[in-house]
Amino acid sequence: MRIGDVAHRAGVSTRALRYYEEQGLLHSERTLSGQRTYPESAIERVKLIQQFFTAGLSSRTVLQLLPCVDTGQASPEAFEILQTERDRITTAMADLAAARDALDQMIHIAHHPTPEHCPALRETPWAPYEARATT
Repeated sequence: MRIGDVAHRAGVSTRALRYYEEQGLLHSERTLSGQRTYPESAIERVKLIQQFFTAGLSSRTVLQLLPCVDTGQASPEAFEILQTERDRITTAMADLAAARDALDQMIHIAHHPTPEHCPALRETPWAPYEARATT
């Protein structure tokens, strides 16, 4: 099957397929004229690769997991990789939530400024003149 056919049926670009090959995630044969050809099973593999990417995994991590897919046997290392990736994503989510909360606080302060948070409210613009008038 030619690269365009695989791309169309798997719902990805031909560029994505070339990238997957560069990363070692997908393999093709070459015709005498140098065109890539893929087995029918490439469509399912590309869809699986897409699922891994959707789950937030890098191509390097996917490459580590594909031998388990190919053999149909999950190793303890594969489960450890998946758990590590899940922990990484959980940490990133917590960091994003903290950033969102800090931004929410800044938005609240912008809508409801107080002298504590806004130096311009601590002293009126004419305060220096009032101070000179009383001395």
